[in-house]
Amino acid sequence: MSDDLSALRQPALEKALNELDELLTQSGRAFLIGAGCSKCAGVPLTAELTEKSLASSSLDATAKEILASVQAMFAGSSDANIEDFLSELIDLLAIADRRSLRAATSTSIQLNGKGYTADQLRAATEQVKQAIANAIDQDVTIGTHWRFIKAIHRPLRPGKSTSIKPVDYLVLNYDTLIEDALALEKLTYADGMGGGITAWWNEDTFQDGGVAARVLKLHGSINWCELPDDPLPRRISEKLNLPESKNRSILIWPASTKYRETQIDPFAQLSNLSRTILRPKPGSQTVLTVCGYRFSDSHINLEIDRALRESADRLTIVAFTSDEKPKGLLKKWNEDPAVQNQVRIYAKNGFFHGSGSEVSAVELPWWKFETFTRLLEGER
Repeated sequence: MSDDLSALRQPALEKALNELDELLTQSGRAFLIGAGCSKCAGVPLTAELTEKSLASSSLDATAKEILASVQAMFAGSSDANIEDFLSELIDLLAIADRRSLRAATSTSIQLNGKGYTADQLRAATEQVKQAIANAIDQDVTIGTHWRFIKAIHRPLRPGKSTSIKPVDYLVLNYDTLIEDALALEKLTYADGMGGGITAWWNEDTFQDGGVAARVLKLHGSINWCELPDDPLPRRISEKLNLPESKNRSILIWPASTKYRETQIDPFAQLSNLSRTILRPKPGSQTVLTVCGYRFSDSHINLEIDRALRESADRLTIVAFTSDEKPKGLLKKWNEDPAVQNQVRIYAKNGFFHGSGSEVSAVELPWWKFETFTRLLEGER
């Protein structure tokens, strides 16, 4: 393992790690898992995902034409990506559908001087989703995720009571690494699906007693699909030659369209459950550990911020960030007397907790998912 942990042995940083260890023995544990956690497994990050999706063989000539026009709308942007393009497509499709619903004379969408029908935009949208899924659904190295799950679910230290509450994983990624790692560790979990390789959406699974974990795929999953006559997710084996599955569409939603989609199921159900998780009942505490997420989704940020302020000090946020010091929302929390004591920030160049901070002259590797896993395993 290449990352040297010696910098973390500074007394103040060791203290911050020991306090984190204590926090993670709380009765309620939740983890917000972002794209950065999948990099070590070989899943492409946003820039590479964009490149692979744009070049995908899943796109026919019309889809490529539409996507090129959409991409041109972001000229001048340094970080526009495939999820932005997909969001734009979904928005354009919504406009075309609304015009058709109202029997407007002109229902096509003009892109680069050419009109496209709702059916063409819909087909392009599904092809882009397929391109994203194909880029993600490749051979992966799951070792770090498996070790992470082992560390989280290992028996607690002597003298610490074992929680009977499931660990909650709020997953923003489309991949299935967390679910696969839980299964490899032979841990029973609920992900909203009833069945096995072929499954159907069943929200009641989240209420099942005896599960070790609950996995909330807040943006959908590459192994979810939507059949023409059922808006709720299905999981269908590709080996099943079913006529209904020929027209299935992948059920994933990019971050910038997520607010609208949270108003319908299954995303409304997932959002409601996540709100409950982040608002522990009186007499209990919950620690939300944020890994691999850059706080770039305004809807997710709003939900966490509201939960933090409405939790009556019963929610603690532990955030790992690759920034040298708190920025954006993390900076706002760290400087806000109303919530700063509830937020602990493990940044690349220091530890920040309200008015107290410990700045390091050297980079601290704890922000990396691989290093965090090693720390959870007890390495120092």
